[in-house]
Amino acid sequence: MLNRLRLYSGLVLMVFVTGHLINTALAIISDEAVSGGHAILMEPWQTIPGTTLLLAAALVHTTTAIWTIIERRSWKLPGWHLAHTILGLLIPLLLAGHIIGTRIIDELLGVDSTYALVFAFLWVVRPDFGVAQVILVLLVWVHACLGLQAWLKLKVWYQAWRQVFFALALLVPTLALAGFVSGGFRTLQKARQDGWLQNLAEEAKAGPHVLDFVISTMLTIQIGYLSVLAVIFLVQAAAAYARSRRRLPRVTYADTRTAEVGPGMTLLEALRAAGIPHASVCGGRGRCSTCRVHIDRGADGLTVPESEELKLLQRISAPASVRLACQIRPTGDLAVTPLLPPTASAADALGLADRQRSEERAVAVLFADMRGFTRFTEARLPYDVVFVLNRYREAMAEAIEQAGGVVNEFIGDGIMALFGLDGDIESGCRDALRGARLMAERLDALNRTLGDELDEPLRIGIGIHAGSVIVGEQGHANLRGITVVGDVVNTASRIEGMTKDYQAQLVISEEVLSRGGVSDDAAERHEVPVRGRVEPMLVRVFPSATRLSV
Repeated sequence: MLNRLRLYSGLVLMVFVTGHLINTALAIISDEAVSGGHAILMEPWQTIPGTTLLLAAALVHTTTAIWTIIERRSWKLPGWHLAHTILGLLIPLLLAGHIIGTRIIDELLGVDSTYALVFAFLWVVRPDFGVAQVILVLLVWVHACLGLQAWLKLKVWYQAWRQVFFALALLVPTLALAGFVSGGFRTLQKARQDGWLQNLAEEAKAGPHVLDFVISTMLTIQIGYLSVLAVIFLVQAAAAYARSRRRLPRVTYADTRTAEVGPGMTLLEALRAAGIPHASVCGGRGRCSTCRVHIDRGADGLTVPESEELKLLQRISAPASVRLACQIRPTGDLAVTPLLPPTASAADALGLADRQRSEERAVAVLFADMRGFTRFTEARLPYDVVFVLNRYREAMAEAIEQAGGVVNEFIGDGIMALFGLDGDIESGCRDALRGARLMAERLDALNRTLGDELDEPLRIGIGIHAGSVIVGEQGHANLRGITVVGDVVNTASRIEGMTKDYQAQLVISEEVLSRGGVSDDAAERHEVPVRGRVEPMLVRVFPSATRLSV
């Protein structure tokens, strides 16, 4: 809830800041353009509803940010997250003077803070304050863009618009600073006129006491703010020292490394404090699922997922043994295994989530192998071999995907594909048969295309079997992928090998033919022994897969 409040309040503040910068950019045109833009972009914020919304957003954003800092148990953060936090801490120091000089003096001292008065103050009276405002613009804008990026990069549509957002992120502050400089030069020219500055101050009711009020009030707020931060950091340092004096719960990470978990620490904070790299695209805000871990031991010591974590876990169909590292706060020893590599990106946040855990599925497994590939490679340069192999793989993959299958592996000239992952085994068998036919048709087309480059046409052997397998994402570190384990896989591979014995393009198990609802009495029927199986099995042999009527 705190993360959501900070996000929504931050979006309100960014709308205000963007309007403010666009209004300042209008100074490139003229002072009149700035005044006209002010009526549209800024005056709505000066109404009672607008001011209430702005103050509420500022209060909520500041309060939730400070509370997050209070709760933080480790400052070992990703670079962008640390920069975002530090910039956020610096902003109030410079923002205090801006708020006092543009709104507080209006309300308390009856000053009319027009753009002309503000430009005169920043360019003529106190140029050092002008430099501070330029720094403030950069701090606020970079802080806002980092926060916006952390939120938007989890959106599917964002990647297509990322360059547009980047261009706007550069354009808006650049134009605003250009407007600030243009307006400043005009102000310096006007200030050379005798009495202009004095008349401006009198019209705005801004006497010498106003400057004293701004500076004294600003210093008071800055000292108070720094004092609050000092107290927070001192308390955190004392708590860290106290934690170091007693035995803390330990986390065993992937059976290789350990980390201590201080009171109130999330698992993600504990891992970062121990220098253990762990994925977290959203920075630990519970918006993505990249920090998810499998709880190997110690699950009984964890509290049940709260609504936000539970919603995200349900969204990715995670089992009860999977939790978000940024949300759990271990109070006892724990053993976990990461489910994504530390380099996981936003694209991995929800990718393959429904197959993250190992589960039993009924699928059709297809193996294909190019005939005479070794002999083919001996007579050609490596570049020519790679060229033909890539064309072959591309054609076969397109055929498999068109039939509704998924290419699981390319091993040299061999291919393994799965059908029925997202449906029942009957549709998986039909799709596998259709995929075999399409592969044969694409191979014929490829042979016609490469006819001048081949001594003889490319040939292929395809074997298909169906049944229950274990499907899950497995691997290590950055080498992870969907793995299928079971007797069906081994049998399908051996059936593919039978294509050599029968000099056929396709051999399938009788089970695939019957489950796929295909009747082909013309295909040869054989009862064959299969290594690793006690009982022989029935297979159907097709000299050409193009004969399949699916």
